[in-house]
Amino acid sequence: MSSANVQTSSYNKFYILFQIIGLTLIFYVYQWIVQYRGGFSFTEPKKIFNWHSILMTIAFVYLFANAILHYRTFQNNTKRKLKNQHAIIHGCILILIVFAGFAVFISHQYADPPIPHLYSLHSWLGVITVVMFLAQLFSGLYCFLYPGVAARHRETLAPYHVFFGISNFVLAVATVVLGFCEKIIFSLENQYKKLPAEGQLANILGVLCVFYCTLVVYMVTKPEFKRRPNPEFESLLK
Repeated sequence: MSSANVQTSSYNKFYILFQIIGLTLIFYVYQWIVQYRGGFSFTEPKKIFNWHSILMTIAFVYLFANAILHYRTFQNNTKRKLKNQHAIIHGCILILIVFAGFAVFISHQYADPPIPHLYSLHSWLGVITVVMFLAQLFSGLYCFLYPGVAARHRETLAPYHVFFGISNFVLAVATVVLGFCEKIIFSLENQYKKLPAEGQLANILGVLCVFYCTLVVYMVTKPEFKRRPNPEFESLLK
């Protein structure tokens, strides 16, 4: 077996583990909300907020991770197709975070009494994460999809785009974990220190997020998993 095939086989094993953890994380966040937090609603402020938790987990943890790994996962696709798919995934993330942000503002506004906006560390980091994401999205669309940008500029900007993309993902996961912590403290108050079942579940979800983030960073930074250049890439740059 060639070294390329060995590397592909190794990557596929990590990718399967990556998908299992990501989907498990979404499933148990959903179960947490349904079993302990009353589920979802479009009219009750507390339940409206629950949309924020599940949508941000899907967008900024699962989909963001898939977008980052997309070039390594589908190496046989053309560079142009991978770029378009990468952009589409980011577009889906953008739609979800708009709805998630809308949910948290509505739930705070119509709570009784109203809850102040943007006062916690979680919310501050959330704003920074979203601003970084938007900067990455629009700069990426212009630099890597707009045909008027010279190839030498793309080559120069690519490492920075990758670095800030990974940094943005790590910050997003940290913000989600902090959100889990904030949610469980506000929900359980003094009961949290007794570590009830809901508290254990929230803690496990936080640890799972950290492990998931570590796995993604490993997969995206391991040189052997990097997409191999091909003639199609060179012609596309020109």
